Amino acid sequence: MSRDQQHVFLLNIGHFLDHLTTLVFATVAAVALVREWGMSYAQLAGYATPGFVAFSIFSLPAGWIADRWSREGMMAVYFIGLGVSCALTALARSPVEIAIGLFVLGIFAAIYHPVGLALLVQGRGPKTGMTIAINGVFGNVGVGSAALVAGYFIDNGGWRYAFVVPGLISVAIGLYYAWMMRAEIAMRNSHAVRKDATVGNAGVQIDRATVLRLSAIILFTAAISSLIFQSTTFALPKILDERLQSILGSATQLGWIAFLVFSISSLAQLVTGASLDRFGPRNVFIVAALVQTIFFGLMPGLFGWPALIVAFCFMLGAFGQVPINDYLIGRMAKSELRAQVYGARYVLSFSVMSVSIPFIAWVYANWGFDRLFIILSACAAAILLAVTLLPRRMPDEAPAPVGEPARA
Repeated sequence: MSRDQQHVFLLNIGHFLDHLTTLVFATVAAVALVREWGMSYAQLAGYATPGFVAFSIFSLPAGWIADRWSREGMMAVYFIGLGVSCALTALARSPVEIAIGLFVLGIFAAIYHPVGLALLVQGRGPKTGMTIAINGVFGNVGVGSAALVAGYFIDNGGWRYAFVVPGLISVAIGLYYAWMMRAEIAMRNSHAVRKDATVGNAGVQIDRATVLRLSAIILFTAAISSLIFQSTTFALPKILDERLQSILGSATQLGWIAFLVFSISSLAQLVTGASLDRFGPRNVFIVAALVQTIFFGLMPGLFGWPALIVAFCFMLGAFGQVPINDYLIGRMAKSELRAQVYGARYVLSFSVMSVSIPFIAWVYANWGFDRLFIILSACAAAILLAVTLLPRRMPDEAPAPVGEPARA
């Protein structure tokens, strides 16, 4: 494996760990802490909010620091800081302590998306759909693995290990990453990043009206998509726990089913990635939004195998949609500012995500999950309407010069 391939692989592993560690608490709260701490799921869900607030607000400064210091350096900080904060969260003895731990974890977790995605598309030209999609699959396997890992350790040793073990792995990877990328980190704002500014976007002319139109659609759909994504990924373990009582026998089985739903659904991103470069973002976005609108609307009142099948279908749409906004930003943003643009996008997305946690708890406490599915179906329909305003064809970008190697 070449050094470039190792770098891409570590960036993908970073995405996996980012989503795994930030969602472990969802299953821990739903299955273990409701019994251990004698609290309801709605009460416990609120203590995840500080972590997602940090996940949101620290994305922009992370991108700003990376563009001015070193993207590779910030990735090393991400891996090591994430691992240490996971271990500290495992020491929590009360809801307040776990909220503090999740807040610190969220600070470091916020680094990944603006910095990791900027590194991933750096120097790769306009055809980035599959690269982003593969990275997205790693992230969503992390989403599914959170339920699997938490369920396994709840049954075998205790929920605290669900934080400690991924944390130790992250620290080890961070040390190796820092060693492998030591030259780039030492160069700080490297010449390679500056040079890339002349490769990815040189000569691209996009008129102001198109930029404003695309920006408005990206921001709107990113915000609504974040509500859908957070609602499905955070609440799905509890949804399955309620709707599959006739199937489930243990926390481990719940973890496996959630893992399979998340992991298989995430493969939709590979189809999305290939389709983006071939058919364009407008057509792909329409299909993903339509699938979600239909299957969220079918979910109320379902239990057992029908509920599992419909949940799998709406997760296909939710996960398949994930790479599209990042693809659009990668096409529009100048390379030297790309980490900051991704940071701004994720501040918006994760702000919505942080608000969605108490929103989920409120809806669940008052009406149950059926009302949530109706709301999510309406949100998907709003995305569908917005996406019809996308241009049928994206502006072409200048290709990389002949002989210029792509970099991670």
